[in-house]
Amino acid sequence: MDDSPAPRLTVPALRFRDGGGLLYSTLARLVASDAAASRAELVTAAGLARSTVTRHLDALIEAGVITEGGPVRRGTRGRPAARLALNPRAGLVASADVGARDARVAVLDLGQDLLAETTVALDLESGPDAVLGRLADTVRELLDRAAERTAAARLCALAVGLPGPVDHAAGTPVRPPIMPGWDGHPVGRDLSARLGCAVLVDNDVNLMALGEARTLPAGQTPLLFLKVGTGIGGGLVSAGGELHRGADGAAGDIGHMPAPGAEGVACRCGKTGCVEAVASTAAMLDRLRQDGAVQDADGLAGTGDLVRLVRHGDAAALRVVRAAAERIGEVAALLVHVYNPARLAIGGALAAAGDELIAGVRAVVYRRALPLATRHLELAPSELGKRAGYVGGGVLAVEQVLSPDGITGLMGPG
Repeated sequence: MDDSPAPRLTVPALRFRDGGGLLYSTLARLVASDAAASRAELVTAAGLARSTVTRHLDALIEAGVITEGGPVRRGTRGRPAARLALNPRAGLVASADVGARDARVAVLDLGQDLLAETTVALDLESGPDAVLGRLADTVRELLDRAAERTAAARLCALAVGLPGPVDHAAGTPVRPPIMPGWDGHPVGRDLSARLGCAVLVDNDVNLMALGEARTLPAGQTPLLFLKVGTGIGGGLVSAGGELHRGADGAAGDIGHMPAPGAEGVACRCGKTGCVEAVASTAAMLDRLRQDGAVQDADGLAGTGDLVRLVRHGDAAALRVVRAAAERIGEVAALLVHVYNPARLAIGGALAAAGDELIAGVRAVVYRRALPLATRHLELAPSELGKRAGYVGGGVLAVEQVLSPDGITGLMGPG
C-alpha cells in the first residue's frame, strides 16, 4: 500500500545501568536501524561482551522480537553470517494525525509498513470526550482490518498529533487556540485507558517533521518543517534525527512570531501581529472575502476552497497567496539564520496545490538570509505530503515500543 522507504531509527547513546529493558532496547534498535545485521556486527556496535550480547539476543529471538535467517551480504569473504532483523509482526502501532475537521488514522507493523488507514470526519470543538471516543473506535476498526493481513499481533503504542501546543511528557494540550475545552485534558491517559496501550501525544507539525526527516537521504538534516494551513506551525529535527521540542514543548510554534507589516492585526491567540493572523489559509480566505474579488466570495468555507481557486489559476487567489508567501518568507529567513537547516520543507494542502507558495517563500528566504546560511539549503515542498503526519507518528510509536520501558511488553511475562 505504501512503497516509500521505511523511516530509519536512530540509536541514542545509552548507559547500561541494568541488564534488562535498557540492554534489550539497545540491541533491538541497533538491529532495527540496520546498524548491525549479524551477531558479530551487533557485538561490535553494542560495545559489550559477546556472551552478554548472545544471552540477550537469544532472549529477543525466543520472544519473537528479532528474527535470524538468510545471509548477510556485506561484501565480505567466507561463509555469510545469518541476518538479524526486527520482526515486523511482533506488534502493531497506530498513528493519528488530527486536524480541526478530520483525522488521518493508520495502523502499521513494527517495520512501519502500512496495514490499514482511513480519514474520519470530526470536530475538535465538540470536545475531547466525543473526539477521543471517535478516534478510539476508528483505531479498533483499523485493527480489525489489519488482522486480515497479519497474524494477531497486539496494539503496542499509539501516537497522536494535535493541532496546537502540547506538553509531550504529560500528554496534554496547552491552551490550544483552535481546541476549546481541551486545555490540560489528559489525552494520553484517556486514550490509553480506552485502547490499553501506550499513547504518545505531540504537536501535529512535530510528527510531520519527524516523518519527513526519517525518509530523506543522508545529509538532509537538520530539517525545518513548516506547515501552512488554517494555522501555521513548525517542526525542528536535529542532524541526528531527533525532534527538538524545547524546554516546554513550544519549539517550532512559529505561527505566533511577529510578521513584518502585521502590527495591529488581531490573532486568535489573543495577541496581535502574528504571522498566522496574516498568512494562514484562514487569513487568506478572509482577505478574499473582504476584497470580494472572486465569485461567490462569501461561500469560501475552508482551505479546500482556496486550493481549488489556486489550481484554477484565479488571479485574486494567486495575489493573496503571493502576499502571504512574502510574510511567511520573512519569518522563515529569520529561522534559517537561527537554525541553519540543511532542508526547509513546506507542507499543507496549499503547498501541494502549485508553485506559488513555495516560490514566494523561497524568493524571500534567499533574498533576506545571508549566503552562509543558504548556500547548501534545500527549500522544497514536503516529500511525504499528507502522509507526513502518520509516518512520523508511526516512527514515534515504534521507538516507544523499542524503548527500555516499551520493549519489556514485547518480551512477555518475566
